[in-house]
Amino acid sequence: MKVVFLHGFTQTARSWDQTISTMSTEVMSESRAVDLPGHGDNSNGRVGAWDIADALAAEHGVAIYVGYSFGARVALHIACRHPDKVKGLILVSGSPGIADPSERSVRADADNELATHIETVGVEAFIDEWLSNPLFKTLDPEKSQRVDRCRNSARGLADSLRYAGTGRQDSLWHQLPSVAAPTLLVSGQLDDKFCEIASQMSAMLPSVKWVTVDNAGHTVHLEKPERFVAQLNTWLKATFSD
Repeated sequence: MKVVFLHGFTQTARSWDQTISTMSTEVMSESRAVDLPGHGDNSNGRVGAWDIADALAAEHGVAIYVGYSFGARVALHIACRHPDKVKGLILVSGSPGIADPSERSVRADADNELATHIETVGVEAFIDEWLSNPLFKTLDPEKSQRVDRCRNSARGLADSLRYAGTGRQDSLWHQLPSVAAPTLLVSGQLDDKFCEIASQMSAMLPSVKWVTVDNAGHTVHLEKPERFVAQLNTWLKATFSD
């Protein structure tokens, strides 16, 4: 089966190298990790979430999508807009967005300010600031992939926030009951915010399993790679075995 991997904000396609190399070939006959707009070798970040979803669906056809954080939001957009192209979803530390319009507007303003800040301080200084965020307090610096994150450009990351940040995306909460694809939600036990989001999502998605990874935070796939891959292999075998 074809599996397409979508990374998080400030990451690149290379962030999935360890996951892909250790996944079972029994459940994954073809894999592809892509650089999302504004990241890695895809320098044009001036693309909204729906347009990203349209482009990925057109390029990859029918696939299982694995997305982390920003990538999970993109994967969910694909499932909502192109259900015929999504065989399965694996959403890692993901969210359907911000439901309240006023909160979404506040977040959009904050994302715009952060985008300007990135362009002001430069990518390396920003990456250090980003990784010091409490969201990543459980991420060992040796697993942070800082060098790869610094391959991104300040303009690319800034534009990604301006055009596809959480504040700019539509809320997808109301569309969850219509997502037909089998879905696996993965969250870190220590990531209280996204465990709560996963709990709410699991109550709304028609075909869903939610798993938490012990002693992991937001970056589950980097912090506990072996346990993460084990969860993926188990779910894929159980869900798609003939």
